[in-house]
Amino acid sequence: MNIEDLAAETHDDLAGRSSSASGPAAGGQPVLAVVGRPNVGKSTLVNRILGRRAAVVEDTPGVTRDRVAYDAVWNGRRFTVVDTGGWEPDARGLAARVAEQARAALDTADGVLFVIDTTVGATDADEAVARVLHRSGRPVILAANKVDDARTEADAAALWSLGLGEPYPVSALHGRGSGDLLDAVLAVLPEAPRERFVEEDGPRRVALIGRPNVGKSSLLNKIVGAERSLVHDVAGTTRDPVDELVTVGGETWMFIDTAGLRRRVKEASGAEYYSSLRTASALEAAEVAIVLLAADEPITEQDQRIISMVTEAGRALVLAFNKWDLLDTERRLDLEQEIVRDLGRVAWAPRVNISARTGRATDKLAPALRTSLESWGTRIPTGRLNAWLTEIVAATPPPSRGGKIPRVLFATQAGVRPPRFVVFTTGFLESAYRRFLERKLREDFGFAGTPIEISIRVRERADRRA
Repeated sequence: MNIEDLAAETHDDLAGRSSSASGPAAGGQPVLAVVGRPNVGKSTLVNRILGRRAAVVEDTPGVTRDRVAYDAVWNGRRFTVVDTGGWEPDARGLAARVAEQARAALDTADGVLFVIDTTVGATDADEAVARVLHRSGRPVILAANKVDDARTEADAAALWSLGLGEPYPVSALHGRGSGDLLDAVLAVLPEAPRERFVEEDGPRRVALIGRPNVGKSSLLNKIVGAERSLVHDVAGTTRDPVDELVTVGGETWMFIDTAGLRRRVKEASGAEYYSSLRTASALEAAEVAIVLLAADEPITEQDQRIISMVTEAGRALVLAFNKWDLLDTERRLDLEQEIVRDLGRVAWAPRVNISARTGRATDKLAPALRTSLESWGTRIPTGRLNAWLTEIVAATPPPSRGGKIPRVLFATQAGVRPPRFVVFTTGFLESAYRRFLERKLREDFGFAGTPIEISIRVRERADRRA
């Protein structure tokens, strides 16, 4: 399918796609879509606009695949920048899906920044994109990128032939001309965005995390009811976190589809390295994480590492075993044994067995998320906590150290999200006893779906005088 065929699709289909605009787009800010062929410098220009390295950049065509929204500010005005994958005619396979995402970004935008590589000039693909932009009715700003010095400004003037107005020479890499470009962008963006269909009312933020190809993007698309994230058999299709407002269980949530983590961040390189960093940042911005695991495959060391990443970040947790519809009886029995053996340390996490392909049990995600978030914010009154602690310690005193049994004086809950407890004692408590206290806390107070932090504060008793 080429670009002009994509643009000729019915208005009803386009309206249906725009009804699931991404979160920032629905937040009352004008939306600028950044489009162009692969490797013309769109993501580099997005980073220049944002003033930070937010979009993944690498000297390889096709690094950006999904459309990804970022908040930007220029001259005191806020707007949303949507970075898109390379848009080219006659695309096939994954490239065609990338082109569809770029088209969807165009439909939800209030203005378009069309980026062209000035060192190459206007290609047939650029001219095809220009024709689509003409028909879109959106205001278009033409960015003649890679104009690194005055000698190449004359090449930018040749882009008048596209009929999109004045080309603005800019160097996304060095920042040359970026101020004039942004002034032109603000001149065409409205003070308020075009009408949107999603209302934002403080949605809870949910990160979808897991290994590549476990079905994160498929799950998001199933819940949204449209192809919001690219899905392909190629592992690592998602490179940037993708935000989406979705309704699950009658409540609006902000879901964040993240890049698949195939190894430790320090072991990754190139686009995979920066994608891993953005996944970690998305987790930090989230309140709860859904860790997707492939139920039809053995639980791997990387699955366990990702779960540890969530708990160490102090985020609420839901485990979702995807591809449940593919399991036979034997595999289900094996999986139960693997869960007991490999995931015993997070036995407190709600578990949902789903199928992103068929939609099986996806309605059970919302109750699990609510349970985890409620536990994540739970606070135990100090009086009740110490009455409980006195009873527990009397029944099971801590083990002795150096022939002395440390006394447990009292405890307090230092914080929530996640729940953090400080236990004051006269001596160090062994890690096994701290795990015992955590287990008893969960048995008596719940805390399903949230990690618990217990720290020990040793108070030395004053020397007694003879």
